[in-house]
Amino acid sequence: MISREPTLERLAIAKSLLLTPFGLDESHLGRALSEIRTNRMDEADLYFQYTRSEGWSLEEGIVKTGSFSIDQGMGVRAVSGERTAFAYSDDISEASLLDAARTVRSISTAAQTGRAKVVTKKIAASRALYSGLDPIATLDSTAKIKLLEKVEQQARAKDPRVAQVMAGLASEYDVVMVARADGTLAADVRPLVRLSVTVIAQHKGRREVGSAGGGGRFGLAYFDEAIITQYVDEAVKAALTNLEARPAPAGEMTVVLGPGWPGILLHEAIGHGLEGDFNRKGSSAFSGRVGERVAAKGVTVLDDGTLPQRRGSLNVDDEGNTSQRNVLIEDGILKGYIQDAMNARLMGVAPTGNGRRESYASVPLPRMTNTYMLAGDKSPEEIVTSIKKGLYATNFGGGQVDITSGKFVFSASEAFWVENGKILYPVKGATIVGNGPDALTRVSMIGNDMKLDSGVGTCGKEGQSVPVGVGQPTLRIDGLTVGGTA
Repeated sequence: MISREPTLERLAIAKSLLLTPFGLDESHLGRALSEIRTNRMDEADLYFQYTRSEGWSLEEGIVKTGSFSIDQGMGVRAVSGERTAFAYSDDISEASLLDAARTVRSISTAAQTGRAKVVTKKIAASRALYSGLDPIATLDSTAKIKLLEKVEQQARAKDPRVAQVMAGLASEYDVVMVARADGTLAADVRPLVRLSVTVIAQHKGRREVGSAGGGGRFGLAYFDEAIITQYVDEAVKAALTNLEARPAPAGEMTVVLGPGWPGILLHEAIGHGLEGDFNRKGSSAFSGRVGERVAAKGVTVLDDGTLPQRRGSLNVDDEGNTSQRNVLIEDGILKGYIQDAMNARLMGVAPTGNGRRESYASVPLPRMTNTYMLAGDKSPEEIVTSIKKGLYATNFGGGQVDITSGKFVFSASEAFWVENGKILYPVKGATIVGNGPDALTRVSMIGNDMKLDSGVGTCGKEGQSVPVGVGQPTLRIDGLTVGGTA
């Protein structure tokens, strides 16, 4: 069998789902874009989306919920200067498309009139970071339920203190197509799966929770015996560890962050502050600081949408630009920001492939993909043993950050108290308080164990949620404030 080039294959799939069933073709897209550009615009695009999703959850040994949904629609956008006009509809048709195009063109002033010819013939660059399979179809319903039952059985068998197990399995098949007024035509076919495990352990009247899970852009066969065992072990271990936890001390101290998911602190406290819209408006603590030292030597932070099969990766972003490996901070020096098309144009730089939207009913914003810090040269054991008195945080729950000031607050869901280089006991109720830009300058040791998270991240911004990845090596940060319960 002869296979098509990946970009052309994705375009063919997108057209078969989003154009052909509704009597549309590329000529209709060109006509709609020309309608928008009757008044001159800086940018204009059409975004079509088809999403099929399925979810299963198991609790107390039985399947509590099962869901299946199909959503489809289109969004039409025009941008003039800083102003954006946007219309969307779940009715994909020529009439709706042209009506939306005429609606959004009103953003431009009458003085800017002058019809522009638009031909959608420039195909987005080739890229194949993940398969275009439909993950929902990679296991039948019976096998999916058995997978969840296996999770529960393994968790309960681990320890008699395991009182309750909850497991969830989610799959999504997302097909998008973008037609831009500059002639670009792009499409992406995005599989996404996730398995989650939550364990409640109980002993002597005390109940504690532990969670684990993961996923990415592949099929459900990824969740084999070894992966299931890994997730179950992590969730049970976290719950049992928390059963033994003591109240966390409070005060200013050394904090060591474990590798992988603790990179969520990096994502929230620093990553959002490097997004183009905040910096263009001067509302970020990093605004106007490109070329300056913003972190300790050795700190290199990337946002990389090109990692194969990762949850945050994209063949093309939601504006039709190819994702990139963007170096944001290099050896402590700020190199640039995360950009969508509009903010890049207004700041006089190139887009970075970070224009993302939750759905066809949303406008694109500059958003992170997979954000992580590169490894250093210290072993994690060396870093932990360097602590005289401090906190070793290996997992995090929720957190908040103020973009303008850079101040953040994070809750550690699994942490340990360390004295004289020895881990003494787990602690509960620790919150880490700091300032993102300031915390970067306090990094004193960087581990050689850089690790990406297991594939569970979802980022929220302005009411929109998108899948993301995070990662980091073990880090020692001096002089952070820890709010505790002791």
